[in-house]
Amino acid sequence: MQADLPEASGEALAASEALTQIVAAEIAASGGWMSFARYMELALYAPGLGYYSGGSHKFGGHRVGGDFLTAPELTPLFGRALARQVAQILAASSPEIIEAGAGSGRLAVDLLLALDALGCAPQRYRILELSGELRARQQATLAEHAPQLADRVDWLDQLPERFSGCLLANEVLDAMPTHVLHWSDEAPAPGILEGGVALADGRLAMAERPASTALAVAAMAVATELPVAPPYRGEINLAARAWVGELARRLETGALLLIDYGLPRHELYHSQRDGGTLRCHYRHRLHDDPLWLPGLSDITSHVDFTAVAEAGFDAGLDVLGYTSQASFLMNCGIGELLEVATVGAGGTASERDTVPGAAGDITAAELRQRGAVNVLISPDEMGELFKVIALGRGVPEPLVGFARNDRVHAL
Repeated sequence: MQADLPEASGEALAASEALTQIVAAEIAASGGWMSFARYMELALYAPGLGYYSGGSHKFGGHRVGGDFLTAPELTPLFGRALARQVAQILAASSPEIIEAGAGSGRLAVDLLLALDALGCAPQRYRILELSGELRARQQATLAEHAPQLADRVDWLDQLPERFSGCLLANEVLDAMPTHVLHWSDEAPAPGILEGGVALADGRLAMAERPASTALAVAAMAVATELPVAPPYRGEINLAARAWVGELARRLETGALLLIDYGLPRHELYHSQRDGGTLRCHYRHRLHDDPLWLPGLSDITSHVDFTAVAEAGFDAGLDVLGYTSQASFLMNCGIGELLEVATVGAGGTASERDTVPGAAGDITAAELRQRGAVNVLISPDEMGELFKVIALGRGVPEPLVGFARNDRVHAL
């Protein structure tokens, strides 16, 4: 029980209970155990009940009842800066964008408007989104904020067999179902154990068993490459590797631009990170119990960017760049964009009020924009925690977003 978390509504509790019964039934039918990866898949994506496929409001601040804020929700300057990199990729390939997991649709709006202002709006902007509730929200966001470009947007149920252009995924890899592992030295059976979910006295409970062959091979490879000494607990995301490999197979010309929080492998499996990176988000609060009210919390884990690079490279893509979000955005000119940003035309009276500042009076809206950009680039906020990686085929280097402080060598 997470007593410090805000109380869920009766409707939310009923939906969570329905999902719990589905999980319990599958555990019973599977011999009493379910891998954590499968549990996470159901908790996030079970039709109508999972966190992303249900009707709850996920993206946004406290006032709209969201659970977390993504970069596009903080400020449109994120999308405007990103547009400079996307424009370079489109010019070298094809004028088409695919966005995987578009959230509220805010990034799609900001990118379309920014690219249009640069004179290179894509011919098609395709959104890969499995949640009907999120599709409806994305359509409403586009209709309200970019109606003149909305006819260029369509939605996909699955990836096209072939595509060229730019595929963008912001905070997608971290929410792919991950395997939980325990490198154990405990008798009588030391080895690699996989975390999963079982039933104990009618309730969901974590339980371990020997890892499957494929998972054990992946875990042994990590332990061989790095000083992972048992006992040690962490995660391996086979789904993210497979997804990137599949994207690479389908990409003809262009680039994958992937933005998420994570680390290169040698940092991710550091001895000080024993216990893993699995985290849950509920109403802007973090907690560490993924079994608490299934379907109501987001569940994430840090991305292994070395594995992402390997998956793309093994499928024939070039690693075009890897850096921190702060360096990427600065390379794309977010500082310049902040300086020229204008406010007031659509602002409220309070936004037009001035706030005394060291460099002269500034508006409240301008102050808010500066604060948002600081969150995006500060090493104590999102600037260092989040990374950006580009994998491509037929795209000349260097890419603008990685012109300085490219960290490919660190992968």
